Amino acid sequence: MNRISGETALGLAWIIALVASLAVLFIGEVLGQTPCVLCWFQRAFMFPLAIVLGLGLWWRDGRVGRYGIALALGGGAIALWHMGLYVGLVPERIQPCTATGPSCTDDNQLVFGIPIPLMAVAAFALIGALSALSLKDTRT
Repeated sequence: MNRISGETALGLAWIIALVASLAVLFIGEVLGQTPCVLCWFQRAFMFPLAIVLGLGLWWRDGRVGRYGIALALGGGAIALWHMGLYVGLVPERIQPCTATGPSCTDDNQLVFGIPIPLMAVAAFALIGALSALSLKDTRT
């Protein structure tokens, strides 16, 4: 059975981080949808992922996956919190969004009928898994 190489896993993780970063920039800057507070926090983890993983690929640093794991865990935790808030598991009274800014739970959090927090959870989970898989490669 063919096993995915570390460099391929890292490349896939970078592509996911890059596409996710470009997608949120498109939503915010082109579509004009201001991000909520939790989306800003998630961006703080996703944007560096695209840069760090890209540089790791460029320099052929097979160990850069450990930074991908750390950033994906941080961003994934915020995305899970956001998803919990979105579906009602986290009480509304501790919602981090202000009354004057965009809501973390309204219909503006949907893209093609899919909640943005759910897409973020999936992206961070895939990036983290692929980053971990890249470290399993025995090549130096």
